[in-house]
Amino acid sequence: MKHWIKAFRLRTLPLSFSNILLGSGLAYLIGTTAITNGPNYSHQFSWSIFILTLITTLLLQILSNLANDYGDSKKGADNDGRIGPERSIQSGKISQKAMLTAIIIFSILSLISGILLLITAFGGVIDLKFMSFILVGLASIAAAIKYTVGKRAYGYSGLGDIFVFLFFGIVGVIGPFYLQNHQINWFLLLPATAMGCFSVAVLNLNNMRDQENDQKVGKITLAVKLGFEKSKIYHYTLFAVAYLAFILPLIIFSIRNDYRLMICCLPIILIHFIHLKKVRSIKDPRDFDPELKKVALSALLFSLLFFVTILYIL
Repeated sequence: MKHWIKAFRLRTLPLSFSNILLGSGLAYLIGTTAITNGPNYSHQFSWSIFILTLITTLLLQILSNLANDYGDSKKGADNDGRIGPERSIQSGKISQKAMLTAIIIFSILSLISGILLLITAFGGVIDLKFMSFILVGLASIAAAIKYTVGKRAYGYSGLGDIFVFLFFGIVGVIGPFYLQNHQINWFLLLPATAMGCFSVAVLNLNNMRDQENDQKVGKITLAVKLGFEKSKIYHYTLFAVAYLAFILPLIIFSIRNDYRLMICCLPIILIHFIHLKKVRSIKDPRDFDPELKKVALSALLFSLLFFVTILYIL
């Protein structure tokens, strides 16, 4: 069991949960305010939907990690030259056959959890909205698997950043919001963009760490295409876009309306300042590994502080 828990790579969960917390927090903020002050929204915040969203996200993240382990082992990317944490198949603790079985099981569990989530969110009504989210769910499962599995694995073609931005940013934030309020607010593109950039930043750190080995085995990530120094510039750009998209507007909103929302920004600003300063000075790719945790945990901290603060204010 301990080998499977390690294969689940639970340390990747903070980034997934941060999207759900942020999207749900915004749903609570906008939905509650609209219910009080206007007729446009009619849905109260549902804790059942929130919990089911977290469970579905957990299952999808584990599925993605298992598929990543399986796909990289099949393609030879997990070898002695890899710098990151030891993978389960690479170490011989889990066989490829057992991992493939686990991928199938978690695909089914993700689908079941997703359907239960949609039934709860849409009150059992199967309409165009319901079916649209079914397609989004299937796309999420496919994206989790196809990152490294198959002949056309997009993670080996420099497309991983785009898919991570979409599913860990746009879908990850707007999806939970819509399931709660059943409406789209285009303001959500700002926080969704910010979270997408933070998620891509984690992937970029991972790819910069393994750049040399990935290039040898034919895993053409964006870091491989850009090279070491340009990948750093790309990393700084991701943070600049994230701050311009949501953090800066949130600070301005906090100053004008409620200073308590600023507590969400202050810790993350400090952590990111230290992180970017560290990235600038890194020469040994091994030193990128601890920085992954900083970015992932800072995103979770921000989302958690935002969510709790919204609950406290309202």
